[in-house]
Amino acid sequence: MAETVDDITISFEEDGLLVREELDKVILSRGAWTTILFKYREMDRARTDYGPVAFSVRRYKKTGGEYKQQSKFNISNAEQARKISEALLGWAADLPVAEPKPAAAKKPAAKKAK
Repeated sequence: MAETVDDITISFEEDGLLVREELDKVILSRGAWTTILFKYREMDRARTDYGPVAFSVRRYKKTGGEYKQQSKFNISNAEQARKISEALLGWAADLPVAEPKPAAAKKPAAKKAK
């Protein structure tokens, strides 16, 4: 498991063969809950060649110092990806761009009574 967001990957090897090849990723949010959009392709074992490019949105939760996958949504082809992006662009077109939230100040830890 990954200890930092940047170390998270969906590349996967089995018996020395790269079964899932990560082509790119975009970190959509960071923190204890992280969301990442991946571009990847998987090995077609029947043809021993990689299949078409696909996409996956995955959520990770940091637990015990490591990020663990909590959920995923796979976008199986370019047509589906275009439809999703067109819908999102249409919905977001008139929305204001959110300003980044300032980092919250940490409160000093409470002292334990003796």
